[in-house]
Amino acid sequence: MEILLVVSTFNSLSQRVYAELSDRGHRMDVVLATRGDDPVRAAVRERRPELIIAPMLRTALPEDVWRKHTCLVVHPGPPGDRGPSPLDWAIAERAPRWGVTVLQAEAAMDAGDIWAAEPFTMAPVGKSDLYRNEVCDAAVSAVLLAVHRYAAGGYKPRPQTHDSGPPLQIVRRSFFRQEQRRINWSNDSTETVLRKLRGADSQPGVLDELLGHEVFLHGGHPEDRLRGHPGDLLATRAGAVCRATRDGAVWIPELRPRKNSGDPAPFRRPAACVLASFAGPHKLNLAEDAVPYELPAHRRTWTDIRYRERGEAGFLSFSFPGGAMSTDQCRRLLTAYEHARARPTSVLVLGCDRDFFSNGIHLNVIEAATDPAEESWRNLNAMDDLVEAVLRTTDRLVIAALAGNAAAGGAMLALAADQVWCRTGAVLNPHYRRMGMYGSEFWTYTLPRRAGADTARRLTQQALPLSAASAERLKLVDRLLPTTPGEFATQVEHLATALAAAPDLHHRIATKAAARRTDEEIRPLATYRSEELARMHAAFFDPEAPYHALRSAFVRKEPPACVRPLAPAARALP
Repeated sequence: MEILLVVSTFNSLSQRVYAELSDRGHRMDVVLATRGDDPVRAAVRERRPELIIAPMLRTALPEDVWRKHTCLVVHPGPPGDRGPSPLDWAIAERAPRWGVTVLQAEAAMDAGDIWAAEPFTMAPVGKSDLYRNEVCDAAVSAVLLAVHRYAAGGYKPRPQTHDSGPPLQIVRRSFFRQEQRRINWSNDSTETVLRKLRGADSQPGVLDELLGHEVFLHGGHPEDRLRGHPGDLLATRAGAVCRATRDGAVWIPELRPRKNSGDPAPFRRPAACVLASFAGPHKLNLAEDAVPYELPAHRRTWTDIRYRERGEAGFLSFSFPGGAMSTDQCRRLLTAYEHARARPTSVLVLGCDRDFFSNGIHLNVIEAATDPAEESWRNLNAMDDLVEAVLRTTDRLVIAALAGNAAAGGAMLALAADQVWCRTGAVLNPHYRRMGMYGSEFWTYTLPRRAGADTARRLTQQALPLSAASAERLKLVDRLLPTTPGEFATQVEHLATALAAAPDLHHRIATKAAARRTDEEIRPLATYRSEELARMHAAFFDPEAPYHALRSAFVRKEPPACVRPLAPAARALP
């Protein structure tokens, strides 16, 4: 079928729906509903879709569109739930189960006939993690079922006001406001503070005040040892800050200055960086509370890089907010990688237990820098150093374990490994073009090595999201893991320890080392790196290059110049 996606932003769910429906032979197109109704109407007239789907839409579809065309809306709440903040309420009310409903658009919001619904078990994670994983899994299942029912014909969607059958309980919930998120540091328990932080971890954040400035707090993790007067800042760690509660403490990884505060960088950044900018010439008088990579199992604390071993398998776990990796994060991860490489293991697994693998360089930190071009250059070189270290590892097998999405340089970091294991719910974007970049991270070596030169060229030029299944078909992924988000880490550990015990492992390692030597003789890695960096240097240090405007719009969440992110001519990928 010809299917048009109408979205407010081409986010993780929208990309996954696009990729999954494309895999099933549907002809897909996307329009951004960010400049009023006219672009949507124009796209409908031009494409004449058989079906319109809104996976992530903050505004109502134009009435003349939904009256003439079947329009399905994805609502991240169970049947009967209505309102603009379903996940916020689910987390605040500690719902054990939740769901996703696919509704037919009509005049009343979330009140249309039900085409499909899928329940899921709530996980004790932040809202954005929950959305990208459990919600996305349930939403895709429901969308695929709804599309199948529509294409087959004859299915009658269930009205929410139907008299026959079991009654549907309608729950109308209001917009979840900052007043309901506000933290009372003197009275709220650590559990309550964490629930409020996790319910707003990506958007909108929890409004608070630090060092006399209004900021939004993003993310929250428990701390088991540090203590202080409620509300006091206690320490920093890897860019996060620790703040005391009445019965404990929490780590807050990121802060966002309020837009009307006069701060020139009112977007999410590492918390310690934001506080340092507030302190001005006076240093932020907080000690760095570092922890070892190998934390004891009983510790209940936060760190963004961890290491553990199971037999001859090592596991280097990293988890950076939003999947972005700043210069500092790249350098710290490289130091941890060298630590892991010095250990007596034969298999080394890179990745996070759940959610993002990596999305490459940290555009927010770059945008906030005094010299964004210079910071872009530093960040990219730090990322290249990390990728090169992986490529030059010849004494063990390196596995990239993708629990979640990977994009741009983060996808190329995964491709530097010997094998890529990927959860079936992940989406890959192995390209840079939509940020106006040629790309680096040795992609001109690793992408053609796996997919072939022609496919590599199509992937980088078309710049489309790939499902995990498509990535496997194109040989970007070696093993698919059809697990739930919560089961992924356990299955990876089981597979990695089995691989480390495989009788032919040493032969595989020797074969890999020989292949790397041969490739180096044909064309050194230094050549790939220098040629890629020459192209990137030109983009970074040319103030008129599209990269700067695209980066700024992305970071500041401003509408892009083009309202249609996917060109119709580039829809089909073999």
